[in-house]
Amino acid sequence: MELLNNARKIVYLEEVESTNLYLRQLVREEQTEEGSVVIADYQTGGRGQMGNSWHAARGENLLLSLLLYPKGVKANEQFIISRIASLAVKNMLDQFTDDIRIKWPNDIYWKDKKIAGMLIESDIQGKEILHSIIGIGVNLNQQLFPPALPNPVSLRQITGIAHDRDQIVESFMREFFLLYREFQHEGTGNIEDEYMRDLYRVSDYYWFEDSSGRFMAMIEDVLPSGHLVLRTLESDEERRYAFKEVAFVD
Repeated sequence: MELLNNARKIVYLEEVESTNLYLRQLVREEQTEEGSVVIADYQTGGRGQMGNSWHAARGENLLLSLLLYPKGVKANEQFIISRIASLAVKNMLDQFTDDIRIKWPNDIYWKDKKIAGMLIESDIQGKEILHSIIGIGVNLNQQLFPPALPNPVSLRQITGIAHDRDQIVESFMREFFLLYREFQHEGTGNIEDEYMRDLYRVSDYYWFEDSSGRFMAMIEDVLPSGHLVLRTLESDEERRYAFKEVAFVD
């Protein structure tokens, strides 16, 4: 089913391979306005960052992809889109519970459990982003998860009540475009600061692991490129990591 809302297209699907793939094909086939979204009850091939799969039971969660044309955003500084999306999901979930944090780069955690994740895919033209598709999965009402998933949790498990998906979508879109307009008018500064304040395991030393082994470090910064900057405890050394080059140790 398709609805038009202020020129933004909203597509509801019972089943699709991936909302990101569907929206990408839509952009190829027709002129699609910024802010258009695809929402599905179920994905047969849901994906997360770096090829990870995303599991979500049919009809119990939020599976959404959002289209942006972020004018003037350089390809090597596109992590601002990830910051905005992460903060929007966090701010939306903050309306229902405490202890929501952003686990670098853009997983959303409640305490030490994962409640949401995202996959952001951008097409580049020259040195700037042509368009971005932001795929978001939020564990909304699911109560049983496959044992293979290490630490999932849903909003229903946290709050004890079922949540209306359409209201969650409305809240997310409101939070997202508040931040997006702030970025367009005021730049990245406030959003970068807010992202750092809301990071999971920030402001203390924790165990991490890279290709050389385990070490204790503190999060020092997240660069505009998205690289994570750590300060090691033992040697007071600064280390920079791209996605998947370092892992949090539970």
